[in-house]
Order: sequence, then C-alpha cells, then structure tokens
Amino acid sequence: MVDTRRVRDILNLMVEYDSTRLDSVFHALGDPTRRGMLANLALGEKSVGELAQPFEMSFAGASKHLKVLEDAGLVARRKSGRMYMCSLKAEPLAEANRWLRQWEHFWTTRLDRLQALIESDRKKKENSDG
Repeated sequence: MVDTRRVRDILNLMVEYDSTRLDSVFHALGDPTRRGMLANLALGEKSVGELAQPFEMSFAGASKHLKVLEDAGLVARRKSGRMYMCSLKAEPLAEANRWLRQWEHFWTTRLDRLQALIESDRKKKENSDG
C-alpha cells in the first residue's frame, strides 16, 4: 500500500532542491573521467595539465571536462601565471548527497517491509510443516 503522505513529503522535498543545479551535478558525475578529476582535486589544487595527465588527454579535452564541472559548481578555476589552477568546491556534492539520502530512507523502508514479509511467510510455512 502506498503511503500518500510519504509520497507527498518526498515530492515536496524534491521541489526544495534547485533542480537545474542538481541536474548539472549528476550530469557532471555521470562521466568517469570527471569523477576521476574530482577525486584528484580532493587531494588538493591541481593544474589543468595535472588533471589531464592520468587520462592521457589533451589540454583542450581536459578543459572541456572541467567546463562541465565548473558549470555544475564543482570546480573553481583560477589563473596563476601561465597556468590555470583548479580546486574542488564540495558544496554541490553535499546537496546531491542530501537529495540521495531521501531515497535511501525510501528504499530502506521498502526493504525492511519486504524482509518482514519474507520472515512472516517463512514462519507460517514452518508452522504448517511442523
């Protein structure tokens, strides 16, 4: 049975998030190269060249990935002499995590109900066989 109050609460919570920003964060995270760049930036500020090196890609290719990360608010880029330095901006990740947590609660509740149902059926079967 669907708890309509719970569904309404979830939908209301979804409206509270900036969907455009959240969409751009998940889009940015959808690519393994960009996730790798973020993991590298979690260790500290890096140049565009340093971010490109593990992926054996050009500066231009790395810059395209960094533009997606910047648009999502996940990376800040600044010029230092002739190089561009990048740093991680983690707040959008925290926002995405908060959004995901609501679904964690939803699925945990569903799986707990399923487990209880399976246990109940198992006990009924044991009692009828015994």
